[in-house]
Amino acid sequence: MAHLTHLDAEGRASMVDVSAKKPQLRVARAEGRIRLAEGTLSLIRENRTPKGSVLSTAQIAGIQAAKQTHHLIPLCHPLSLTKVDVDLRLEEDGIRVESSVVCTGRTGVEMEALTAASVALLTVYDMCKAVDKGMVIESIRLVEKTKADLPAEERA
Repeated sequence: MAHLTHLDAEGRASMVDVSAKKPQLRVARAEGRIRLAEGTLSLIRENRTPKGSVLSTAQIAGIQAAKQTHHLIPLCHPLSLTKVDVDLRLEEDGIRVESSVVCTGRTGVEMEALTAASVALLTVYDMCKAVDKGMVIESIRLVEKTKADLPAEERA
């Protein structure tokens, strides 16, 4: 069984030292969804929700959340993100959120991608809670995590 990297020898929380790792291109994608009543979906589709544009607001919230992940999750490294995408799509019974986060760094961006998707979904919930008491956020998951070596001219 693999060991937990965020615990020291005594079992205390410890931020992983990534200083010896080489910078690489890091990408992570996450997704999740929220189930909504048909009436709520109609309000969103027609941009008639009491708090304004749900999809635009949730998209911005997800992007902002990715940028603030290290403030929310204690042992996450602050990262210089180079790209954050948050896409929200209406489905038959809800909204699917997909996030993608990119950076050049020494550690992955999966927590940023998961945070972006989660906060986008929470924003939909917050904006629709006055009209839909049965919403369910579900299936938040990491879809993909990759890293690739940088070209020689970018490693310096």
